[in-house]
Amino acid sequence: MRPGVRLGVDVGRARVGVARCDRDGLLATPVETLPRGDGTIDALRAFAAEFEAIEFVVGLPLSLNGTDTASTADARDFAAALAAEGGIPVRLVDERLSTVTAQRALRESGRRARAARPVIDQVAAVIILQNALDSERAAASPPGAVVDPYES
Repeated sequence: MRPGVRLGVDVGRARVGVARCDRDGLLATPVETLPRGDGTIDALRAFAAEFEAIEFVVGLPLSLNGTDTASTADARDFAAALAAEGGIPVRLVDERLSTVTAQRALRESGRRARAARPVIDQVAAVIILQNALDSERAAASPPGAVVDPYES
């Protein structure tokens, strides 16, 4: 397991959920939900500097059978824009069912869906990052694929 903080990112059309892990890569925790817009990538870069992150882990929404969806291209474009800023690597990892799992967890804890929308994005980012950490620990290699900002 590589040491260092990673930032998990759940890309949505309206909001972007952010999570982080500890330096040992054991536990993912929520950070914030950002509105999606012109300043989102700058805000993520600021979090990376604040936490001295070694990489971003961006969720890649695929259909249940593993094919691309409408959101897949959006997540790839967002990850490429984040990678184009340079500095630290950006990895895309499969995030199938992360939002559904987050919604279920919040519902089971008594939260109403409408009031929990911003929190759902953070919880989804936690799930994406925790799954990536667990995968890296089990496989002894980094999860997903590094984004090449120059590949279209």
